[in-house]
Amino acid sequence: MKDFLVKLIKNPFVVNFLLMFAVFGLLIFGTLKWLDRYTHHNEVVVVPDVKGLTIEDAASFFENNGLRYDIIDSVFSKDVAPGTIVELKPNAGSKVKEGRIVFITLNALGAQMETIPDVEDMSFRQAYALLRARGFETVEIEYVPGDFKDLAMAVELRGRVLRSGEKVPLTSPLILKVSNGEDEVLPEDSLGLDQPVKSLDSEDEKWF
Repeated sequence: MKDFLVKLIKNPFVVNFLLMFAVFGLLIFGTLKWLDRYTHHNEVVVVPDVKGLTIEDAASFFENNGLRYDIIDSVFSKDVAPGTIVELKPNAGSKVKEGRIVFITLNALGAQMETIPDVEDMSFRQAYALLRARGFETVEIEYVPGDFKDLAMAVELRGRVLRSGEKVPLTSPLILKVSNGEDEVLPEDSLGLDQPVKSLDSEDEKWF
C-alpha cells in the first residue's frame, strides 16, 4: 500500500491534478474574501433622517455615515421651506450598505410653474376641469357678454388675458371668462339716441 501511494504521488499526472486543485481552491477563497470586502459583507449603516434640511446641512450626515447622495428631482410644497429635502430613497431609517447612493427630492426654491392650456371655444366645464387638472389651485368663473352660453372665452390673471402656452405659478388666482349667451347692450348715449334732433325750422335748415 505504501509503495502504491509513493508511485501515485510521483505520477506527474496526479501531481499536476493536485496542484490544479490547490490553485483552484485558493482562487475561490481569495475571490470570496474580495467580495466580502467589496460588498462590505455584514456591514450596514442607517440612512439618516435629513428631511427638512438643506442639502448643505445634510451633506455632513451622509459623509459621517459613509453614504453618497444624488439629487434627482424637485417638487413644490407649501408645507416645507424652499430648498429643503422632502423625500429620500431609500427612506430614512433604512439599513443599507456603506457607500450606497441616497436619492434626494428637494422642495423647489420658487413656485411651481405650469402652462396655460388653450381653452377658447371649450365648454366652461371642460375648460375648468382642464385648468384644475394642470394643478392650478384657484380658478374662478366670471360671466361676460358673448354669443354662445357657457363657452370659455379666455383666462385672465389680475386683469391680463393669458396666452395659450404661457407659464404662470400654480398658485395664481385665475379667472376663467365664460360667455353668458347675451350680446353686449350698448348704452343709449353711445348710439347717439340721447342727442336732440334738430328742428327743420331752425335757422340753418331754411333754404327757401
